Amino acid sequence: MKPLYLASGSPRRRELLTQIGVPFTAISADIDETPLDHETPAAYVERLARGKAEAGRRSGADGCVLGADTAVVLDGQILGKPRDQADAQAMLMSLSGRDHEVLTAIAVLDDQRCESRVVRSRVRFRPITEPEAAAYWASGEPRDKAGGYGIQGLGAVFVAGLEGSYSAVVGLPLCETAQLLGDFGIPCWQTLERPLGVV
Repeated sequence: MKPLYLASGSPRRRELLTQIGVPFTAISADIDETPLDHETPAAYVERLARGKAEAGRRSGADGCVLGADTAVVLDGQILGKPRDQADAQAMLMSLSGRDHEVLTAIAVLDDQRCESRVVRSRVRFRPITEPEAAAYWASGEPRDKAGGYGIQGLGAVFVAGLEGSYSAVVGLPLCETAQLLGDFGIPCWQTLERPLGVV
């Protein structure tokens, strides 16, 4: 079985991949994340996921490389990581009481091919007050999060509903990731002493 490398600095993606019992080595894959002119959000996240996987491969990874990228999209516009408190609070207030889309792309490549998927989820926020937005920024959580919130952390209190994949909103769609890794001969549940269904 080929070794797997996760081209991501995200602790959340590392935790999610560990959750499904897939051994891996985390490597850095810094790429330019500037959107291209007239690029759709789906094309953007897929390009970045593939770019991260390719960057990981160039860094010397000799097996399969998994790259991923997540974007929060409101009214067709990508909400990136907040620049500062004012930007973070403006993002939260724009999301307040509304639905938005979260797109997460995954890409796996080896020495022969690269395959990718884009997973769409819809998140509904309850109304948020300005003092809540300020207090949330003070917690430190929004600083490195796309859209200025983390569904797996304190930001969960804003989420009134979710259609789609919870793990994709966190940063790695586990169902689709397991399927894609399986296509490359990398099964999940490897860390179980005896895989389910085996006697």
